[in-house]
Amino acid sequence: MKRRRSGNSESGEPSTEARRETAEARRKIAGDSADIAGSSDFAGFSEFAEFSESTEGMESAEGSAEGAESAKSESLKSVKSSEQSKKPKKKSNALLDVLIAISAIFMIGAICLIAYPTFSDWWNRMHQSYAVASYVEQTEDLSGEEKQHMLDAAHAYNEALAANGDRWHLTDEQKQTYENTLDITGTGIMGYVTIPRIKVKLPVYHGTSEGVLQIAAGHLAGTSLPVGGETTHAVISGHTGLPSAKLLTGLDELQKGDTFAFHVLDETYTYQVDQISVVLPSDISKLNIESGKDYATLITCTPYGVNSHRLLVRGHRIPNPKVPDATTYDEPGYMTAVAALVIGLLVSIIGFACVWLARLWRRGRIVKADRVAAGRHSSGRRA
Repeated sequence: MKRRRSGNSESGEPSTEARRETAEARRKIAGDSADIAGSSDFAGFSEFAEFSESTEGMESAEGSAEGAESAKSESLKSVKSSEQSKKPKKKSNALLDVLIAISAIFMIGAICLIAYPTFSDWWNRMHQSYAVASYVEQTEDLSGEEKQHMLDAAHAYNEALAANGDRWHLTDEQKQTYENTLDITGTGIMGYVTIPRIKVKLPVYHGTSEGVLQIAAGHLAGTSLPVGGETTHAVISGHTGLPSAKLLTGLDELQKGDTFAFHVLDETYTYQVDQISVVLPSDISKLNIESGKDYATLITCTPYGVNSHRLLVRGHRIPNPKVPDATTYDEPGYMTAVAALVIGLLVSIIGFACVWLARLWRRGRIVKADRVAAGRHSSGRRA
């Protein structure tokens, strides 16, 4: 007899017994799982899992807060750095303005310094030419009798001076007589001197005060008035080498045989150079009046810039030349033209300098504005 199989061999399906065994095994597994879930170990594990999840959330929140704080800090740092970067720019722009202002002052000062000698010399020559022109004009208004009376008074003064044993120390009365003689215009001018060799034409005033010598030639008190005549010696003094005026600059160029002349009222007195000497300021022996001689001496300081000695150029009286002096001297019209040229040149130079400096200043302002705009733009982008 054959054994019965546990399953359906034909269909391959499990038998009823096998199914029952499988169901029991599943129930056992489910019960074990429930026991495990209810145990304290599993509960602790769950709590740990939940704590881990919450910790991760807190860490994530704290990380977000720290990130925001860090971003804020970086933003503040960038703003501070931007402000700090702007401060040097402001300082640099202010420094540029100061440098431009200083440059303007120095440039204008340099132009004035360079132009001063020329302008001052022109001013003095203008004054001299107008002083001579005014003298000639007032002389022409005098009558013949008035002119002769003045000349007679000048000759009388010279005669009295030659007889004076202490002519270098005049009394107050003698000084008053001296100052009033030949004072035609009331300004102290007694005439003018011309020196063709160096093209000099200067008014001659009473006395040798510094105020006179800065603008003209001065007649040395105690010497004869420049009206010629026997036993006379007129002495005229003038500065040399002044930056503000030519005056007797170039007197050292005169040679023996050259001439110079004094013009007083309508008269001209011509002298020919016969002696040139250099002496100490205290040596006045060559200025003495010699009997029967008609001398005139021009005095100036020498050497240039040192002025330790005196240059004496003496001449003796000669007849006036038949040919009029053709030397071109400074005349008011000529000086006016020179003045217009010099002033125009100075105005042009100063105007050019001002335009150039204004462009520099404007360029600095534009650069400053561009920097400020760039700073604002970068601050806006950071915000």
